[in-house]
Amino acid sequence: MIQATVGFIVYGVHKDGLRDPMGSPFIDEALIIEAKTELRKAGLQLVEHDTVIASKQEAAEALKKMKRDDRVDAVVLFSGTWVWAAHIVGAVRDFASSGKGIVLWTHPRSQGWRPVGGLVLHGGLLEIGVAHRFVYGAIEEPDTVGRIVSYARAAHLKNVLNMSTVGAFGGRGMGQTCGVADPSQWMRMFGLDIDSRDTTEIIRTAERISEDQLQALQPRLQELFGAVPAENRVNERSTRLYLAIKEIVDREDYLFYTIQSFPGLADDYAATCFAQSMMLEDGYGASTLSDFNTALTVFLLMSLSRERIYYGDLQHIDRKTKEIKIIGDGACPPSLAGKLGPAGFAEHGIPTEGGAGGLSVRLICKSGEGVLARLGRVNGEFQMMITRATIFEPSPEQVQQRLNESGIPFWPHGFVTAHCDIDALLQHWTNEYACLGYGEELYPALADFCEVTGIKPILL
Repeated sequence: MIQATVGFIVYGVHKDGLRDPMGSPFIDEALIIEAKTELRKAGLQLVEHDTVIASKQEAAEALKKMKRDDRVDAVVLFSGTWVWAAHIVGAVRDFASSGKGIVLWTHPRSQGWRPVGGLVLHGGLLEIGVAHRFVYGAIEEPDTVGRIVSYARAAHLKNVLNMSTVGAFGGRGMGQTCGVADPSQWMRMFGLDIDSRDTTEIIRTAERISEDQLQALQPRLQELFGAVPAENRVNERSTRLYLAIKEIVDREDYLFYTIQSFPGLADDYAATCFAQSMMLEDGYGASTLSDFNTALTVFLLMSLSRERIYYGDLQHIDRKTKEIKIIGDGACPPSLAGKLGPAGFAEHGIPTEGGAGGLSVRLICKSGEGVLARLGRVNGEFQMMITRATIFEPSPEQVQQRLNESGIPFWPHGFVTAHCDIDALLQHWTNEYACLGYGEELYPALADFCEVTGIKPILL
């Protein structure tokens, strides 16, 4: 789970202890300390600037420092009192060229004239076209700090993507039209380079995995599944595939990756279900079928959530009850297993989608609150569908019946109630996959990521 860092700068012309006619300092130092304390409590790291900025020189020095500091994802400009906007907007505009986020925070209350300083700077930045978030709210109001934190985390993710590399193993999987990527568009939008590799490198690496490496993995599998896979050639290849993918992804320093899976590896060596499950369990952003849009969505959710992420087919949607069954083809991080039992081993089980067979994971996702989301493209333009959702587990009496409904009961199931207009979801959804993340805080953070990167948000 990421931790964003913000530069904290106070601005205002009536500073250095200057008092109003009633004898109170224009700038409330106790309020500033409280604001910084609450941001830290909410999980942000702060880089503080000691000088309250008022002049053009002070503004330039403060914002250049934040621009050059690689730790800083966004700057929080806290309104101390009123200000001359022309003394600050030029420095803020220059800072904005770094791609980092900008938050203007104004704590209300009449004494101190903070709203005047906040609104004049907000208006000045709107006038010259500098994107920013304007937050007008009291420290004690939960949504105030929440709006700053979600925006800062989105800015952090934007900065992480910049100049990173995505791994792509193999070509387009199963004829997908709605997951392909234009490398130039990904560079333009996110600063991400796509490094394409043939899957033969994975097979060669898998066959070089030593017996010692295989044995060293057994205790972890015992911990996650309560057992180790049966000893046979198919299961061994599935395990080797996981260790090989992890070795290559780490060696090449891929931020996340996607893999063709089928046709290709699943016919020539082993299905990728188990490997993908374990990579997700290890905290790697990943997808199958060379679905780049799902891969990026998984990476974003993985970075924002305290839990692991599950992606799978929107296998069935009940328009009346708003219930959705998400069933992945054998791939799911085992730690998401709920009260109905620990994760277990199964077979991929579909010979027409991989004659080599392969080990897979079976489980029912645990209960919780979260989101369903997926990045997509419509007519070449990115958009992201996001809806809040409740994950639930069927009763023990009903569970087998519910598993049997799809005809493939041994693949991982997520039972979800979507908090949205189902018809709107169906019309806007751009793929058969959905990405499931745990945590109510994911919804605003994903929406803010869309804002800072220029993606059209579809908030369902």
